[in-house]
Amino acid sequence: MLIIGITGTIGAGKGTVVDYLTSRYGFKHYSVRKYLTELLQDQGIEPNRDHFTALANSLREKNNSPSYIIEELYRTASMHGDDAIIESIRTLGEIDKLRTLDNFILLAVDAEQSLRYQRVFARNSETDAVGYEKFKSDEEREMKSSNPNNQNLADCIALADYTIFNNDGLTELHEAIDRIIEKITKVNKIKDSR
Repeated sequence: MLIIGITGTIGAGKGTVVDYLTSRYGFKHYSVRKYLTELLQDQGIEPNRDHFTALANSLREKNNSPSYIIEELYRTASMHGDDAIIESIRTLGEIDKLRTLDNFILLAVDAEQSLRYQRVFARNSETDAVGYEKFKSDEEREMKSSNPNNQNLADCIALADYTIFNNDGLTELHEAIDRIIEKITKVNKIKDSR
């Protein structure tokens, strides 16, 4: 069972990477956003970025584990046993936990900030309906933290095994993903032959 963890900046194309990996390579997708959305809806709270962040930080702190949410998603994934994507990795504790697995790869997705905002604006979802200044302040809040329960995207991205800079079109993105999957496959074949 291969686990690919996806980290990256807001609007970089993490969801598009997930869509391609699930449709082209058959990965199963386990989403932090979906997990948090369901919890918020159960509580009658509007799912938006501020509420996602507050709930995620609270769950990690309350359960005394910076990797709590990822552990929950991994537990579900391991019951099925298929190659899986866990999206989106946001704390160092989540990476530390997943690195204890035999077959874990961390993939980061990034792009220029103005391009990412255009993408977020264009997707027009309830959770992304924010102005550029709010977009920038949300990103700044999520980029660095010394609290292990809070988002720390900058350090997560720095620890990635592979990084895609998604500044071009869909074809280039798909080609970059294909190259990464080819490298992962070669590494796994070498491991299996030992």
